[in-house]
Amino acid sequence: MLKSKTFLKKTRAGGVMKIVREHYLRDDIGCGAPGCAACGGAHEGPALEPQPQDPASSLCPQPHYLLPDTNVLLHQIDVLEDPAIRNVIVLQTVLQEVRNRSAPVYKRIRDVTNNQEKHFYTFTNEHHRETYVEQEQGENANDRNDRAIRVAAKWYNEHLKKMSADNHLQVIFITNDRKNKEKAAEEGIPAFTCEEYVKSLTANPELIDRLACLSEEVIILQGLKHLNRAVHEDIVAVELLPKSQWVAPSSVVLQDEAQNEEDVEKEEERERMLKTAVSEKMLKPTGRVVGIIKRNWRPYCGMLSKSDIKESRRHLFTPADKRIPRIRIETRQASTLEGRRIIVAIDGWPRNSRYPNGHFVRNLGDVGEKETETEVLLLEHDVPHQPFSQAVLSFLPKMPWSITEKDMKNREDLRHLCICSVDPPGCTDIDDALHCRELENGNLEVGVHIADVSHFIRPGNALDQESARRGTTVYLCEKRIDMVPELLSSNLCSLKCDVDRLAFSCIWEMNHNAEILKTKFTKSVINSKASLTYAEAQLRIDSANMNDDITTSLRGLNKLAKILKKRRIEKGALTLSSPEVRFHMDSETHDPIDLQTKELRETNSMVEEFMLLANISVAKKIHEEFSEHALLRKHPAPPPSNYEILVKAARSRNLEIKTDTAKSLAESLDRAESPTFPYLNTLLRILATRCMMQAVYFCSGMDNDFHHYGLASPIYTHFTSPIRRYADVIVHRLLAVAVGADCTYPELTDKHKLADICKNLNFRHKMAQYAQRASVAFHTQLFFKSKGIVSEEAYILFVRKNAIVVLIPKYGLEGTVFFEEKDKPNPRLIYDDEIPSLKIEDTVFHVFDKVKVKIMLDSSNLQHQKIRMSLVEPQIPGISIPTDTSNTDLNGPEKKKIKLGK
Repeated sequence: MLKSKTFLKKTRAGGVMKIVREHYLRDDIGCGAPGCAACGGAHEGPALEPQPQDPASSLCPQPHYLLPDTNVLLHQIDVLEDPAIRNVIVLQTVLQEVRNRSAPVYKRIRDVTNNQEKHFYTFTNEHHRETYVEQEQGENANDRNDRAIRVAAKWYNEHLKKMSADNHLQVIFITNDRKNKEKAAEEGIPAFTCEEYVKSLTANPELIDRLACLSEEVIILQGLKHLNRAVHEDIVAVELLPKSQWVAPSSVVLQDEAQNEEDVEKEEERERMLKTAVSEKMLKPTGRVVGIIKRNWRPYCGMLSKSDIKESRRHLFTPADKRIPRIRIETRQASTLEGRRIIVAIDGWPRNSRYPNGHFVRNLGDVGEKETETEVLLLEHDVPHQPFSQAVLSFLPKMPWSITEKDMKNREDLRHLCICSVDPPGCTDIDDALHCRELENGNLEVGVHIADVSHFIRPGNALDQESARRGTTVYLCEKRIDMVPELLSSNLCSLKCDVDRLAFSCIWEMNHNAEILKTKFTKSVINSKASLTYAEAQLRIDSANMNDDITTSLRGLNKLAKILKKRRIEKGALTLSSPEVRFHMDSETHDPIDLQTKELRETNSMVEEFMLLANISVAKKIHEEFSEHALLRKHPAPPPSNYEILVKAARSRNLEIKTDTAKSLAESLDRAESPTFPYLNTLLRILATRCMMQAVYFCSGMDNDFHHYGLASPIYTHFTSPIRRYADVIVHRLLAVAVGADCTYPELTDKHKLADICKNLNFRHKMAQYAQRASVAFHTQLFFKSKGIVSEEAYILFVRKNAIVVLIPKYGLEGTVFFEEKDKPNPRLIYDDEIPSLKIEDTVFHVFDKVKVKIMLDSSNLQHQKIRMSLVEPQIPGISIPTDTSNTDLNGPEKKKIKLGK
């Protein structure tokens, strides 16, 4: 039986060569068991023992062979090398994965298989007709390999039964993957974890000591003493403390940042007391820093705390980042710098000093001023925001610019098409535009047209290097930090209406059921016929009086988008929720005068569906052409522990949330409705969003798992926003080479350099998100500063041992309501983690309970101004309840097409 495999190879000249290899499937490959009548005992290399007796296992006393999966080989090689472990079947699938992931382990396992006394047998399951498996649609490479291993294990057990009627030989599948083990059990395959099997070997207890500990638990470092002068982001050496000194993470929320040395000690002592009454199973590995491997100090923004000693030059600087210790500096400008944001650098941390020493660097401006606070949040989140240098600007096109005959080479003229863009109001960096028209054969032609940024940014020049360094455009409430100069972002690359623009087009021929019949990628020139907002596009679709070409195109797109979305959700794509907010600014002062949650329309979903489809189509194409060098985006499945809070919260409302797969999660969220509590489903989806992992960019040649959990897609990338994401620029270059529209260059097919680019992009994307949230938080403070005290309805998202965390839907605002007040008697609190609930005196609070809170801005601490909340309803007799949102979590400002995992 013959199959073919296609892959690409990079040539010495930097080109790409497509290679097709024949893949033969045979039925004469032996199982390795001597005397096997079914395969005639055919085998190559060392064979298994005919009747293995050792080692004796209490779990499986009958004779058996072991069949480990890839991770067992990678992490438990010390166990497998022990003389007590014999008769192991090493699958070709497993061996290939080990070879790709660890050359040293691969060499060790080859040495073991060549040792005839060990009786390790390599079975070429990828070429056996009955054990070879094809990768299924929607299945990632890792899941396919897991399935191939289970298929081989099942085949072995059925095959060995044919040896003789009284044969009781078994093949035991060894895996530490919980889901893989569960699936094996469902398929009738005896399976154990490596630890379970090793502990069952009663005659070899010493093997337990050789088990690798695969726990990924973080080590807790508690208190200044155990931090040992380490600063956040330093790389340190840690010593694990004796188990008697381990502590447990606390569900207690601390209210205020301590303001002086005495307060610091009090808070630490209080936290230690709160953590004493815990069960042993709650204790976590605890350690202390014993050495600094690498300092990662940076300039820190913050405020000066002037010394009380008259004419003293030594003062304490309090960083804006609460994870950084206060820094002692000497300055003669203390009076001038008081009440201003400044930058300080650390010089060193003497062994006998409570604080590090540093020096004044720069004065940023008055605290609370918008320009100053914006500068602080950009610096603190490491967002490159300086003006573009002349070296960078020198690579921009000379104005006036127009499309030349050279520009039209390898480019299709699509200016006749009725193309339009749909974006948020005020958008000037228009990345994408769409069209839909009916063809003569009755099918539909749908096009997604993306700004051809890679035409203007050529590999390796200063403009390219700066764009790569910035990685992403950062959207703040009042300003945008561009990834590329404004001439490109808001002019030459922006797909504005009624001007000719260069684009990269993804065009599909579809039937009316949104099934793709043909896909074409081409560089193009377009002329958009309209630049619409989401609201304007929605009005056209809904209008009974508008039937022009643009409106007809929008209606066709909207109809197809609904079908595409329904199909995605049926496959297991998640529809989660995260409240996004929009500020309405005063036209003169630019202060926020209103704060509302963002309204989503059908047209938002319409654009999103076609951006997703284009990204998936392009991902398939570039991976097909560059199997080792494609820049892709994946979204890992969360570990089961992430879902605990969601499952418990749903159970408290008599609802069941299943989390074994994305599809089961999506389906159970769809079923989680309450006729008397319509907002409950939204709250559950908000909680589910908090359980998710972060989506990341990666190089296809450096990772085996491509799957995008949130989108339920086996492969995904970013193609549709090259004006604001550098990842899309790289993807455009790969696609251009794949379709013959541009030439390659050496760095494009260097997977190690691509992996470095991905690392920077992931960091920049994360910092951009944090900066956007900080901008929203600051503008929220400005809004409530002018509003005074406001009372609003809220819902409980989490309960803690001494507080509740609430969400105010009207403002998309989240904050913590405390039930303790400093220097006052504490109320009687009973916390139940299982329900979860918090009882204060005789009032019980559950997750998702509706409450009413009072909101106000507390400016008593200029460095860390806070939105404070107090409980209005239900009232708790005799208790005055202070509040705080020092951990306020506000979602970023309105941005186009940004959702989970995209």
